[in-house]
Amino acid sequence: MTVAPHTGQIVGSAAAAPAEPPRQITWHSEDDTATFAQRLAAQPQLANAFVTLHGDLGAGKTTLVRHLLRALGVEGRIKSPTYAVVEPHEAPGLSIWHFDFYRFDDPREWEDAGFRDIFANPGLKVAEWPEKAAALTPLADLAIHIEAIDDTERKVTLHAHTATGRSLLQAL
Repeated sequence: MTVAPHTGQIVGSAAAAPAEPPRQITWHSEDDTATFAQRLAAQPQLANAFVTLHGDLGAGKTTLVRHLLRALGVEGRIKSPTYAVVEPHEAPGLSIWHFDFYRFDDPREWEDAGFRDIFANPGLKVAEWPEKAAALTPLADLAIHIEAIDDTERKVTLHAHTATGRSLLQAL
C-alpha cells in the first residue's frame, strides 16, 4: 500500500490577525517564568488557544509548560511528552493537550494518533517543536520563542498570529 504525499494543513486554521508587533521580554530566573505562566493562565481566551513554544534544547519550553499547567490547576505528575508525542491533562473546566513534536517525523502519525480530532475540539493545545509538524497544525494563536542567555536568563519573544493571540499578547 502506498500513501499519497501530504501537502498543506490537515487541520483548519484560524484566520490570521492583522500584524501585531512581537513583544520581547526577559526572564531573569525561573521565578520570572512562573510569573509569566500565571499571567498567561489568568487569560480566559487561553481556554481554546493553540500556543507554540520554540527554542533550542534546554531553553525552558517544558519548564514553562509545567508552570503553566500548575497555574491552570493541573495536579499530579506533569511529564514531558517527548516519547508519547502528546500528554493530556485536565484542569478545572479545561482540557489541555501538551504536544512535543521533537521525535515526530511521519505525517501518518498525525491521523493514527487522532491529532486532527484533538485540534477540532475545545481546549488548550500547547506544542513544543511545532516546526516538526508545521504542515499539519493550524496557525498558532501565540508563538513563544525562548532563547537561553545563560543558566538562568531567557530572552523571550512573543508573536500573535490570530485575533485570539493578539488578545492574549495585549493582556500580558
